[in-house]
Amino acid sequence: MKKTAFIFPGQGSQSVGMGLDLYENFESAKKVFDTADKILGNNISKICFEGPEEDLKQTVNTQPAILTTSIAALEALKSKIDIEPAYTAGHSLGEYAAYYTAGAITLEDTLKLIQKRAELMSQTKGGSMAAILNSDKETIKECMQQAEGYVAIANYNSPKQIVITGDDNAVKQTCNLLSDRGVKRVVPLAVSGAFHSEFMRSAGEKFAEFVKNIETKETTIPVVTNVDAEFTTSNFKEKMPKQIYSSVLWMQSIEKMIANGVDTFIEFGNGTVLAGLNRKISPDITTINVSDKETLENAVKILSEV
Repeated sequence: MKKTAFIFPGQGSQSVGMGLDLYENFESAKKVFDTADKILGNNISKICFEGPEEDLKQTVNTQPAILTTSIAALEALKSKIDIEPAYTAGHSLGEYAAYYTAGAITLEDTLKLIQKRAELMSQTKGGSMAAILNSDKETIKECMQQAEGYVAIANYNSPKQIVITGDDNAVKQTCNLLSDRGVKRVVPLAVSGAFHSEFMRSAGEKFAEFVKNIETKETTIPVVTNVDAEFTTSNFKEKMPKQIYSSVLWMQSIEKMIANGVDTFIEFGNGTVLAGLNRKISPDITTINVSDKETLENAVKILSEV
């Protein structure tokens, strides 16, 4: 029997205006945005809907903005069709929407967690990141080993997209070595620090203290967690802090779900970043996006037919 999984995007998927159509057309989505404004003590709705872009791009705003928009899209779809996923997963910060989807944490606690996570990550300065396209991981790792200084893999996004992270100089050297090896697409990323690296270990340790006071529940829907690409129904508190400074095993997570019968993924939130990655991971799966009224109605039609 084929299965459906719910997936949620991470940082970089944001754009000014996101979520407004959902807010205006679905009471369930409006409730999510209103709750976020109240819990965060910040008009995150206004930042999502109106920007300015410079404010939306700040990590302390970006993470809660993307999370809120994704959960609003989820709740809007659930208000129109009775559907439950076999599995759920999220890319980096998107994993918190997956925890919420599975029932591991309440909406209020999900918002508090992502606010604290964003705050701690934004306070960690130094380091940089770069996306490497159309290169194999062996070549990337060889170039990383030749570079001087600390450099690691932040994201395994698809067979042809890996993100590296670390010291400014080591990341730059790795990029230059890759270019020398004929890799044509090496893209420095506009981020505030070296996410998913040892630079973030202190943030992760501080986050672990915050997480202690959050109640989590065992779930019946497994979350495929970034740190190990494994089905997880408990032990979330241990994985949350570790995720901040560990590699995001996104490709492996999608492959894990496919191997367990998933043929349809629903991407909730702004943009179609994950749908694009899915196409590169496997041509045999379908990814449906839910980001506004039109895409939601299309999703309901497709899922009803199925």
